[in-house]
Amino acid sequence: MSEEVLVDAQDGVLVITLNRPAARNAVNLAVSEAVAAAMTELDSSPDLTVGVLTGAGGTFCAGMDLKAFLRGESPVIPGRGFLGLVEAPPEKPLIAAVEGYALAGGCEAVLAADLVVASRTAKFGIPEVKRGLAAAAGGLMRLPRRIPPAVALELALTGDLFDAERAFALGLVNRLADEGQALDVALDLARSIAANGPLAVRASKKVIRESVDWSQDEMFERQRAITGPVFASADAQEGARAFAEKRPPRWRGE
Repeated sequence: MSEEVLVDAQDGVLVITLNRPAARNAVNLAVSEAVAAAMTELDSSPDLTVGVLTGAGGTFCAGMDLKAFLRGESPVIPGRGFLGLVEAPPEKPLIAAVEGYALAGGCEAVLAADLVVASRTAKFGIPEVKRGLAAAAGGLMRLPRRIPPAVALELALTGDLFDAERAFALGLVNRLADEGQALDVALDLARSIAANGPLAVRASKKVIRESVDWSQDEMFERQRAITGPVFASADAQEGARAFAEKRPPRWRGE
């Protein structure tokens, strides 16, 4: 991994840290390549259940590195998009742990995550219109799915920022943390997820994410295709056995 992105795996949790604090963790090609590799590791490793994406130095991410952009560098990875993430989020749950600013592509990375923990002093925004650009890394499509559409439209058209308290009230942020504690709170949340059956966690995310577009006639059939293997798994037997024996389950991911 690039030193501009730090990756650490512990107890089923993969922590990915954007590590360009002097540039407010702005995203260049090297950062996108490293995050894409981390997403592949998260999904492919049987020892990992959940990921946490955060930024070093008190800032989550200020978006695309405009200096690199002016040099002709694109931080878009084919098949994965900006930051190696926004067009193909991982199949396993991803938590964004936000301190400071999550702006433009940084906010779009938050929107690509499944859960969000934010410091009470954090700020969000898709201010691309202020630079004659558009939030094309998922912001225009995902923000109205995460907060009321009229509010999303106002934020997209004005480019105004909004704080963590408002994001929490609108349902974008799951948990608020004191300043400097977002990663710790996100890790607590991640560990509570990682303690569960990995097949069940992955399938649960898939159903919730995909079922939005399912019709009434097909939804249970499509759900069965995803959850059926979970009920038939060795982990399902282990979960029931551990409950009966009053002990922690020993998941095998199979």
